[in-house]
Amino acid sequence: MLGGGRYLVLCPQGPVSFSVGGGQLGYGWFPMVPGQPPDVPAFTRAAEALRGFVDLALARYPIDPARLAVAGFSQGGLMAYELALRNPERFSGLAALSSWLPDILAQDLPRTPEQARLPVLIVHGTGDDRISVEQARASRELMRDFGVALMYREFAMGHAIRPEALQLIDRWLAERAFAREPVMA
Repeated sequence: MLGGGRYLVLCPQGPVSFSVGGGQLGYGWFPMVPGQPPDVPAFTRAAEALRGFVDLALARYPIDPARLAVAGFSQGGLMAYELALRNPERFSGLAALSSWLPDILAQDLPRTPEQARLPVLIVHGTGDDRISVEQARASRELMRDFGVALMYREFAMGHAIRPEALQLIDRWLAERAFAREPVMA
């Protein structure tokens, strides 16, 4: 449990369903074709819908706007990159878990001075068979171009979040995303 139960964690489910194998469904924010870049118009529509969700959550729940972090797993990580990098003044941190930031999406994001105060955590598995660790490393290098307060960690895991990665995320939230002054890694 993140923050020992002190955090309000909202996990919106993407509206696009797809098979993940074994008769199980997964959900995403926009259709993806393996090996192809994201469909930019579909991604943009999904990002607008997610911004609306954040606006509603801020209106509905007792959320301190100075301590609002955005995190996402896989496609959710792409969404987190988009929200936080486009409006860094709105978020206290960005965590991208088993995800990546494709060049086609990064090119459309502004570079602003406010991004320098944004703590960013990238967590990825060295054995990820859906999003290669090389894609995560490339995203790490893209983040340097944004000037963010970056922490990057790899774990011996696949397309997943292991307990030791969760412990790191929990510490990062407390020490970086919800701290008043972000600290560089």
